[in-house]
Amino acid sequence: MLPGARFLSFCPRFYGFRFHGHLKSSQSFVDEMHSISAYLNTHHVFFSSFHSIDTMLKSTCNFTYTRISPDAKKLHNIGQYRYRSILLYSSRSYRQRVNRRLRLQNQPVLDEAQFSKTVSQLPPRFTADDLHNAIALEDDPLVCLELHNWASKQPRFRHSLCSYHITIKKLGAAKMYKEMDVVVNQVLAIPHIGSEALYNTMIYYFTEARKLTRAVNIFKHMRSSKNLDCRPSIRTYNLLFAAFLSRGNNTYVNHMYAETMRCLFRQLVKDGIEPEIFSLNSMIKAYVLSNHVNEALRLFHQMGVVYTCMPNAVSYDYIIHGLCAQCRTNNATELLKEMKEKGFVPNIKTYNSVVNSLSLNGEVDKAVGYLCEMTENQRPADLITYKTLLDQFCRQGRVGDAVGLLKEFRKKDLVDEITYSKLLNALQDDFAIGRNLSL
Repeated sequence: MLPGARFLSFCPRFYGFRFHGHLKSSQSFVDEMHSISAYLNTHHVFFSSFHSIDTMLKSTCNFTYTRISPDAKKLHNIGQYRYRSILLYSSRSYRQRVNRRLRLQNQPVLDEAQFSKTVSQLPPRFTADDLHNAIALEDDPLVCLELHNWASKQPRFRHSLCSYHITIKKLGAAKMYKEMDVVVNQVLAIPHIGSEALYNTMIYYFTEARKLTRAVNIFKHMRSSKNLDCRPSIRTYNLLFAAFLSRGNNTYVNHMYAETMRCLFRQLVKDGIEPEIFSLNSMIKAYVLSNHVNEALRLFHQMGVVYTCMPNAVSYDYIIHGLCAQCRTNNATELLKEMKEKGFVPNIKTYNSVVNSLSLNGEVDKAVGYLCEMTENQRPADLITYKTLLDQFCRQGRVGDAVGLLKEFRKKDLVDEITYSKLLNALQDDFAIGRNLSL
């Protein structure tokens, strides 16, 4: 009989064994696992991957192996048969249970002494303002939550706007979003409690938790509120714009969010709210990141005409970067000239974009001029910019100019020794430049 048979049941349909059962004795299980391993080895079955014994001893595991037909692929020229390996793994439900137990174990414990001390300091018939002051002075978010819940159960006490607001702030700052959501639902269930600042706080922490759907629902609740003081303001829209733009450089994701931001911006204008420079720059950035550069240009040229805000350095940086990404170097350099005439200094990303775009467009001499301008404005170029420029020199047959330019970069300490070696090795590998080049 197979060792450890009480743990194994044969599955003829799948030509394998399934391991199941609760592990009670760690030593007996280890012995049985060694026996099972020896049995399987004698039958030309091997393990490809398995969890540690410590992991297997914690709870239920699934143990499955499959044996391929003897007529299947042979190993090289020897007469051994190839078998599919045994996979020893924990089930998804097991992992979920373990993670749930770990979360429960890692949960902070309420400081009963601190809670009792804070309660004792409240007056006998405390008000919502008294509770607000007590929670504001408390650093432990669990104590704050317990104070909130305890006060809710007291007779003749009713929470007000200030007590709800401070509790949501404390829980959000502590990233206790699940508990914060419960308090938020309590606020939304009371029609006469609410303010723009309170709802903006909810939106801010929901966006920090990446719960964008929940944040948008709060926004919709604000718009449908009969209390005019609860309606969205420019700060509300800016919070949502910042949240939608915080998804990195994934063009597809930015394209999807750009449509949402476009709808939000239209709603902002429809509500008669004057956009701020942050709102307009956010929209320009959204259009650029989603490759809608013409839309970004349209909005850029409306600044100072349709909208009171004039373009600033950030506006120019976004637009120039978007134009360079589409190799529209003429438009980019014209805007760069206009930007400098207005006293703005382009940032590093803008200069790198211009130099790279000009280099790829074959205008290497003009690119060198902007590279020198970068150094004068203390804007260091990156490795990709240097490599792109030197590569384009070599592709135009100006290998000597490329090498001389690289040596000049090193002489002026524009590149360090490591960067110089990387660039020189790249030129030697890509364009078969002599290996005897040195400073």
